[in-house]
Parts: sequence; structure tokens; C-alpha cells
Amino acid sequence: MALRLKSQWHKEDSERTLAEIGGAIAFSAWRLGVDKAVNLHSKQFAYRDDAQRLAVVAEYLIFQALAVERMLFESISDEQRRELVTALVLKLADHYEENSRSMLGEGDYRATFIETFNLRASEYAEFGYTDEGPTYPFLRHLGYEIQQTMGESQVNRWVIDQVMDSDAPALLKQLTRVVKDLFS
Repeated sequence: MALRLKSQWHKEDSERTLAEIGGAIAFSAWRLGVDKAVNLHSKQFAYRDDAQRLAVVAEYLIFQALAVERMLFESISDEQRRELVTALVLKLADHYEENSRSMLGEGDYRATFIETFNLRASEYAEFGYTDEGPTYPFLRHLGYEIQQTMGESQVNRWVIDQVMDSDAPALLKQLTRVVKDLFS
């Protein structure tokens, strides 16, 4: 079943702040990240526990935030992009913490998410992103991080291929539409 995502404002004539746009993107990104984590399970990849599943969702969320930053590189100013991505990441951290507390109990999941985001941002900075989307190394890094999270057991050893060849491209197609629609 196709995932339905909000990509338009109810009152289209209203001016939206970058923080509001970042929050709307975060909502869709959360749904996409969870959808792709569930898809891995449906493709017979195995999670050890809910913490591992949430760690995979976090990798998808970080990937999306960095992809949004790259998508908007030439269309808004550096200051605007920084404001939007900051709002996006903080809202993603809120979603991550809320869901982690619900599934795993008390903990400072928000800080852990932001720390991981900052680490991944420096790693992904080494990889290109063109008008056609992320380069092979950009996609491969997502697959690699998810494989590291899930482990290289016999069941999960091909997860990197699933992420790179199927899940990430499908996710990016939906995310690109959401970003484009929210900015139009």
C-alpha cells in the first residue's frame, strides 16, 4: 500500500515560516523513515529489537535531512537553508525522542539523535549530490550505516543492496515531491 504524505498547506495563501516548513517536512520524513524500516522487515531482514529498529529509522531520518539540505542548496540562501534544516532536525529529534520513550522507556534520545546527526553530517559532507539526486557514495553510506546498525548476519548481509537499489530511491522520490510541494 502506498504511503500518503501531506505535501500541501490547508490554507495555501498564508505565508509559511521556514520553521513551519521544516516541521511539515519532518512529519513526512518520520513517516517515510518508519515506512522504510518496516519495508526492510517485510523483505525478510531481521531486527534484534525495537532499539535496533529505531536506530535504522534514525539513519533514514538523518539521510533525509541531509538530502533536503542538498536539494535546497541553490534555491534558498545559506542562512535560510541553515534555519530550515535546524528546524527540521530539531523536529525530527522530537519525533525520535517521543517514539523512543514510548517503545524503550526513559532516556535522552533527543541528544543522542542530534549527536548522531552531527556525526553523519560531517561524513555525508564528503559525498556529492547532483540535480539528479545523491551520488553513489551518498547512497552507499546510508546502506552502510544501516548494515552496521542491523549487523552482517546471514539474514541481513544484503541489506545494503536493498537500501541502495530500492528503498532509498523510493524514499527520495517521495521526499522530493514533499519538499517541492511545500515550497510552491
